[in-house]
Amino acid sequence: MRHTVKDIATALGLEAAGAVSFEITHAAEPVGAAADALALAMNPAYAEGLSQGAAQVAMLWEGADWQALGLKAAIFAPRPRFAMSGLTQMLDHGLDLVPGVHPTAVIDSTAQIGAHAAIGPFVVINAGVVIGENAQIASHASVGRNSTIGDNCLIHPGVRIGANVRIGDRFIAQAGGVIGADGFSFVTPEKSGVEKARESLGDQGDVANEGAGQAWIRIHSLGGVEIGDDVETGGNVTIDSGTIRATRIGRGTKLDNQVHLGHNVQVGEDCLLCGQVGIAGSTKIGNRVVMGGQCGASDNIFIGDDVVAGGASKIFTKVPAGRVILGSPAVKMETQVEINKSLRRLPRALKQLADLKTAFASLQETVSKTDENK
Repeated sequence: MRHTVKDIATALGLEAAGAVSFEITHAAEPVGAAADALALAMNPAYAEGLSQGAAQVAMLWEGADWQALGLKAAIFAPRPRFAMSGLTQMLDHGLDLVPGVHPTAVIDSTAQIGAHAAIGPFVVINAGVVIGENAQIASHASVGRNSTIGDNCLIHPGVRIGANVRIGDRFIAQAGGVIGADGFSFVTPEKSGVEKARESLGDQGDVANEGAGQAWIRIHSLGGVEIGDDVETGGNVTIDSGTIRATRIGRGTKLDNQVHLGHNVQVGEDCLLCGQVGIAGSTKIGNRVVMGGQCGASDNIFIGDDVVAGGASKIFTKVPAGRVILGSPAVKMETQVEINKSLRRLPRALKQLADLKTAFASLQETVSKTDENK
């Protein structure tokens, strides 16, 4: 697909200069860019790379001298990453599925498929499922009984959507995700050592004699999952069904690859959970919360609106709204920075303490000898 410079600038609401009728076919980094590429040099640091490629058009920083860079035309991006959002959307071909049902798909007779939906090869759609208009479901995906998928959704290959899952409009699920698996919820007939340890903060009781009666019995998940509009899930995301009430994800929230949400978790609107974040069961997360990669949250806690958790933070207790946290256990970021500084100083402080002990011992010996000579 070809786009003129003018078309791109107009679509993104940006200013353009030069030969705006010039057509490009794709975007590229400046170094090695082809003649029909839109080179992305939105920071002066990348300008030198333009001379190492053949691109004649570039997206540049605001106020750049495009003619001095030897270009035929330029688009100016005051906020580069925001411009990238619109540009990549324009140039993304998506799954390119043809509307209709592929002959190899297996669809229950009670399922409802919306107008212009595309159902790819080897897709399985179970009883009572409702698929919205213009939805695209790629190969080897499956949708469990009585689940609903909204309009204009995009389900990539191999996604597994379980039973009783309700998904809003414009949902995007990257490959390999599992939405609506049973929660990891088990119980023992008698109080387990884990329960005793939690109550006592460490004492399991006489587990050696009681252990034989601690077989794990499944608690089944009946609550399903509810997902709002404009939610996105990354590759291999796993979202467990609620036990009785649904696990919920609010409108506009984005989950990165390998994020895991346990049963009954409630996530608010416009949250951003980065790679390998894990949220234990029944924890509630407010709106606009951002959690860096490998963050973890304990079960049954509340994380307030607008909280930002730095990467690898481990959250064990309630976090008030607006707080920026870091560390394990997570504390205020400024506190964690001081803790880290103190840890780095610890070897030096211990050496100083050892030197002081040696000096003190030497002083004591000197005093003792002086007293003996009197």
